[in-house]
Amino acid sequence: MEEPRVYRCIECNQKAAELYKDYQRGVVRISICKSCQKPVDKYIEYDPVIILINAILCKAQAYRHILFNTEISIHGKLCIFCLLCEAYLRWLQLQGSSQSPDPDDLIRYAKEWDFYRMFAIASVEQAAFLTGIFSTLWLAKSVALRTKEDLTFLLKALLLSSYGKLLLIPAVIWEHDYTHLSLKLIKVFVLTSNSQAIRVTLNTSRKLCMVAILNGLILENGFSYLIQRIGWNV
Repeated sequence: MEEPRVYRCIECNQKAAELYKDYQRGVVRISICKSCQKPVDKYIEYDPVIILINAILCKAQAYRHILFNTEISIHGKLCIFCLLCEAYLRWLQLQGSSQSPDPDDLIRYAKEWDFYRMFAIASVEQAAFLTGIFSTLWLAKSVALRTKEDLTFLLKALLLSSYGKLLLIPAVIWEHDYTHLSLKLIKVFVLTSNSQAIRVTLNTSRKLCMVAILNGLILENGFSYLIQRIGWNV
């Protein structure tokens, strides 16, 4: 028999059995948290656009609503699409630095292979970043990471909070003098979202989240440097 789903109060992060009571005939009442005496999840009445804006502002309540109180199963697809965006950006930079007027099939095949190579590099760096985060949290002996389900949930939260990488494509399409700055700002936004996802998922301090993100960045940049030394990168 399937266990009943457990929700979370978006204000105090305490568990709740239900989000609302349905009295039928269109009468719905939001449940009140027994701990903080506030609505368990006010966002169930909000428009998705408002929720998205609050998530972009990195509000913890919006993150709790999305991660705990909604059923989202696009983590894997979103991860693949974000990696494709990164691979396309790197591939575009590579083509810009080594353009060839020869339309030969061999040249087109080489360019296609370069895109696959960029995708593989982006995947390895992403794996290194996540490994750095999980290693830090494991060394910190976080009590929230006790089971395989906890690790899986945190991984999904990190992948979902990386949605900011989708802005890479518009930043490249509408190229201007500030494209490089735009890419840096997108990177900062993604890291901030990742940090908030860790904080909300584990209910831990900002300091530990920042340390985990920093170690993830160090490991990611280490792999990036190694790949450049080998000569596989852009």
